[in-house]
Amino acid sequence: MSNERTSVVIRFSGDSGDGMQLTGTQFSNTSAVMGNDISTFPDFPAEIRAPQGTIAGVSGFQVHIGATEINTPGDEPDVLVAMNPAALKANLYSIRKGGTVILNIDAFTALNFKKCGYEEDPRTTGELENYQVVEAKITSQTLEALSSFDLDNKAKGRCKNFYALGMTYFMFGRELEPTIKWVEKKFAKKAILAEANIAALKAGRNFAETLEAIVSTYVAPAKIRPGKYRQINGNVATAWGFIQAAEAANLKLFLGSYPITPASDILHELSKHKNFGVKTFQAEDEIAAICSSLGASFGGALGITTSSGPGIALKGEAMGLAVMYELPLVVINVQRGGPSTGLPTKTEQADLNQALFGRNGECPMIVVAASRPSDCFEMAFEASRLSLEHMTPVVLLTDGYIANGAEPWLIPDLKKKFNKIDNKLIDKVDGDFLAYQRDNNLVRSWAIPGVAGLEHRVGGIEKEDGTGNVSYDPENHQKMVNIRAEKVAKAAENIPLQNIEGDKSGDTLVVSWGGTYGSTHTAVEELRKEGHNVSLMHLKYINPMPSNVKDILKNFKNIVVAELNMGQLKDFMNAKFKCNAIGINQVKGLPFKVSELKKRILEFSNTETFKQISETREVGTQLEGRQ
Repeated sequence: MSNERTSVVIRFSGDSGDGMQLTGTQFSNTSAVMGNDISTFPDFPAEIRAPQGTIAGVSGFQVHIGATEINTPGDEPDVLVAMNPAALKANLYSIRKGGTVILNIDAFTALNFKKCGYEEDPRTTGELENYQVVEAKITSQTLEALSSFDLDNKAKGRCKNFYALGMTYFMFGRELEPTIKWVEKKFAKKAILAEANIAALKAGRNFAETLEAIVSTYVAPAKIRPGKYRQINGNVATAWGFIQAAEAANLKLFLGSYPITPASDILHELSKHKNFGVKTFQAEDEIAAICSSLGASFGGALGITTSSGPGIALKGEAMGLAVMYELPLVVINVQRGGPSTGLPTKTEQADLNQALFGRNGECPMIVVAASRPSDCFEMAFEASRLSLEHMTPVVLLTDGYIANGAEPWLIPDLKKKFNKIDNKLIDKVDGDFLAYQRDNNLVRSWAIPGVAGLEHRVGGIEKEDGTGNVSYDPENHQKMVNIRAEKVAKAAENIPLQNIEGDKSGDTLVVSWGGTYGSTHTAVEELRKEGHNVSLMHLKYINPMPSNVKDILKNFKNIVVAELNMGQLKDFMNAKFKCNAIGINQVKGLPFKVSELKKRILEFSNTETFKQISETREVGTQLEGRQ
């Protein structure tokens, strides 16, 4: 017996040592191979090894697979695999009513109940009565399935995640072969471990097939744009985007970095690609990391540095130095919950003000943001292109959700796109060399130290216009401050015009940026299908914004800005455009739920408060027009 659905959401959850990230990744990879569209959301603890069996140690992986376009990891999981009571307690609130909960009842002991705060067995308290509960002795049945293997019980027990994976493979008609091939490759030098994990996978599938409570569900392949795809997460896509940018600019790529969650994987990925001329340097601290990257840029390489909010704070002085030098440099901030150490493994968008204003003095920088895991490739390339073509540092914002999340990526034709960046590197000039002589875009030349005839001063002290000599002249300082600001503003002529999803004018415009795209896109799309006059403007270029943004805003009565902070883009837009935007804000360390967004958008669209604000905004627009 089986049924068919257009999409399902599964969450694997257990102790951080239970292999849930691996389990979820294998389910995702297999689904991608079978043609489903997917979106994933890994969620793991910040502690290296939290006490086993506690809420703090719960690690989860949510995946949304579909026969249609998938843009979010899903609001409410249809299935929860809970490997212990802590995983159940941490996740039950989010499961769809009527959904399936698979319990590893071997872990449901009095001691484990105490560790996670259950006063008694949750199976006897009625809190599971709204769910379909499947009880399975996953641990002991894994040991039984591997009884003939010459491994100790601890090694056998580590295979229980593959037993659970096998159960879900039967539930959703997943093929075993992709995972079997992965296991054989992974444990090529340890054949017995490969055989054990494969045996556990098959045993879990066979066990699920015997259960009347589990009905096999089929999710058909998605009808997506033809082409060659691969599954990719945001950090890997970011790394590859920088490699392509260096290739397109005919430059070496240098990364100076200090490890920090959730940005470290960019360093890990780039360190694998020395064959592309990539140099990676794990510095002793964040300051050394960015200074080494700035030194690489001074020497004629594409210098980049990666971090998250706390590390960006330490890099602030050197970022200002790059602005004063007017050298290319890309600073990547993979945002996480703050302030201070905050929520190291959770997502947030609260570093926008830091990216825009987090340096001393008048210190403008170009700021761009990636919208989804696969878009990290394009925006890493774009950040590099803008930095190299405008001789100024650029901040690239991603966040923990899209950095760790994965989705299918349509591999682009690099001969048609991402193939050319015009850098300003020179090796000679006719006549005297003026380091800060500018072109029509106020961009100076890029000269490498030691080249005869291209000698010039460098330093953090204000420079004389043209020569670059040290200058304390008040009028010159005013002029240079204006030039640096105008140079950044002129980058708007070198970025695409802003597009709108939906009508070009109307009642409500939802504005979003960064990793909220999947949620806002889906919410607006569903609202439009329900007959509501709502459109979406998702920003990827934040400073400067595309040149048509101001005109777009004037065409809508209500402006609603959705972001994972307390209103930073909203405030920036209100100050810049006087558009009287209202914010939908959340700082829970989690992405928006589509259902919550839809509700809030409709509330704001219909409230008397918003009508009054809209009237004020229209009057302001009229007055501005008269001027």
